[in-house]
Amino acid sequence: MSDDAPKSAIELAMERLRRKDREAGIEDRPVSDEQKSALAEVRRVYEAKLAEREILHKSKLRAAADPEACATLEEEYQRDRERLTSERDRKIDQIRRDVR
Repeated sequence: MSDDAPKSAIELAMERLRRKDREAGIEDRPVSDEQKSALAEVRRVYEAKLAEREILHKSKLRAAADPEACATLEEEYQRDRERLTSERDRKIDQIRRDVR
């Protein structure tokens, strides 16, 4: 795209964000192939863990007859999802911070 052509709102927003990052001293480091494969592995593992947890949750819900028990199971499921998502995000951040 030439510099004379009009820019879309997304392009303008991305330019502003890049400028703010430069002013804040944030570096834009490309992700290495090794990091990409590690990120993909972490995502795959946690996707499987979340799917497994969902299957177990649905199975327990079918067996529960009491509405209070169902509510308790739902709370536990949500806590487990949040914990697993948080672990996944923490590992992804760590991989991205590692300079290889």
